[in-house]
Amino acid sequence: MKAKIFDINGNEVGERKLPEKIFGLKPNVHLLWLAVKYYLSRERRGTASTKTRGEVRGGGRKPWRQKGLGRARHGSIRSPIWRGGGVIFGPKPRDFSIKMPYKAKLKALFCALSDRAKESRIKILEGIENIEPRAKEGKKVLSNLGLNGEKVLLLFADNERDKFLAFRNLEKIFYTRAVDVNAYQVLNSHYILFSSKGFEEFLKIRGGDNIE
Repeated sequence: MKAKIFDINGNEVGERKLPEKIFGLKPNVHLLWLAVKYYLSRERRGTASTKTRGEVRGGGRKPWRQKGLGRARHGSIRSPIWRGGGVIFGPKPRDFSIKMPYKAKLKALFCALSDRAKESRIKILEGIENIEPRAKEGKKVLSNLGLNGEKVLLLFADNERDKFLAFRNLEKIFYTRAVDVNAYQVLNSHYILFSSKGFEEFLKIRGGDNIE
């Protein structure tokens, strides 16, 4: 398994062999589903809230006497069956996040990267230091690589963050540090574009992790 290396002008300048234990796994569909569920659940704020009959304002006095009027008995105008009353079984603030073992998350990431590598959707970009932090420059680089209109995940090294500002405002473009990438981000993108330094940093940090 190999990834092609390009310069910022879109010229192919070489190839890089992809480690088999990271980019050559057979995708585990259930594990990928679980990883997507894990990351999306952690993005839910869980702040939806309704008021029960005990929290709605008013209704302290009995609206009318119990007997003698021919009407149904009621103890409060804030009963759930009244207009403006409390809500039965309504949502309350809660934590939607689920747990997932570290090694399972890591293997899901490797499976997602393996799927993109199998389809030749992983590219490595050299010369990122020559890009000015302007959206015009970022759009030009993507055009040279033939990635205009595609959902692209850009992965950079820790000291290259300012260079990727050129891609910040472009549509369908996502970016993060290579060592922080997760399976959901990979699956949510059509192409993975590593900077050369970001790729080396990723292999240095993640290449030594054991998923067995």
